[in-house]
Amino acid sequence: MEPLPGIETQADLAARASAEARAAPASAPMVGPRDLLATAPPSTDPRPAPFGRASQDPVYAALDLGTNNCRLLIARPTPGRRDGFRVIDSFSRIVRLGESLSRSGELGSAAVARTIDALEICRDKMDHRGVTRARLVATEACRAARNGAEFIARVRERTGLELEIVDRETEAHLAAAGSVALADRSAESVLLFDIGGGSSEIVWLGRAGTLPRAEPRPIDMELRERVRFWASLKLGVVTLAEMFGGLEVSDAVFEAMIDHVMDELAGFVLSVASARRCRNFHLLGTSGTVTTIAGVFLGLARYDRRRVDGLWMSSRDVDHAVAALRKMSYDERAANACIGLGRADLVLAGCAILEAIRRAFPAERVRIADRGLREGILLQMISADRAAMQGTE
Repeated sequence: MEPLPGIETQADLAARASAEARAAPASAPMVGPRDLLATAPPSTDPRPAPFGRASQDPVYAALDLGTNNCRLLIARPTPGRRDGFRVIDSFSRIVRLGESLSRSGELGSAAVARTIDALEICRDKMDHRGVTRARLVATEACRAARNGAEFIARVRERTGLELEIVDRETEAHLAAAGSVALADRSAESVLLFDIGGGSSEIVWLGRAGTLPRAEPRPIDMELRERVRFWASLKLGVVTLAEMFGGLEVSDAVFEAMIDHVMDELAGFVLSVASARRCRNFHLLGTSGTVTTIAGVFLGLARYDRRRVDGLWMSSRDVDHAVAALRKMSYDERAANACIGLGRADLVLAGCAILEAIRRAFPAERVRIADRGLREGILLQMISADRAAMQGTE
């Protein structure tokens, strides 16, 4: 596989360090990510609040609290690389904050307790790593819940963390910012999608500019020019599984799921009907659904981000992987290392959302991104701080 315009994780660093110890002197330059883009979400203030004291060696944190997961990345900027970073710590836990939200309209007490426990771990990690800048966002569950504001206040009281409930447009742009580097530069357009727990974001990307420029433009401007259309569907794997069931999904139920998603997609399909495509048009997916499908396709005994992030799959490859997932029983899905007990009842709902997207936007290729909103947040903060430093020089 060609070198990816990627992000160095702890696993990446460990693997590369072992190879470099054998093949290069200790002073060999670090190879970092290249050509990553971030964006300041339109109509919002993209400036992250300071988390700790200023430092000449900044440490950034990005937290994404969704309907199903609480996920944290902590990173340092990559020296000499435009807006690149390397991950120094991370955390991910399935908390199901939005459990039963579609029926009750509120965040349940057990879900809130689970989530606060996870957020306390995130706070301790940020303290331990000396985080100097952080942006901590909450998405659909907190947007939709009647007691969302009450939950935010409780988190502040219990953990000291200031969560920011972001709107749908901001969420879509941040997801795009974190994964757009994997879009084929030769494609006239690319459909990027992020299948979440309570919502799913879809972004139509135009071709990146190819004309040389005397000076690089702000990266938020670059991405904003590429985002031609976007939509946020009020459904995700949790809401769809609660609506149709997720333990055992018959062919009829699976098709009913797809039909439901197709109805939700109809408006976006109309809005992009006249958008230009070419033979290099492809889908770019970022979510647990697509990384699971990639892991099943690769036959991984244990999930490996380095093999999944940036993977190209043909339409037939996706068909076969989804078919394999649908043949598994609930217990078999729970025992699969790329799925696990926490998502065994959700993954088929994710497959139905993916299938609806594929039917609405047929493409011969799908690229898998194990990156997204958190990476977009980090890139945005790093870009803003570097721009501010350059402005004072």
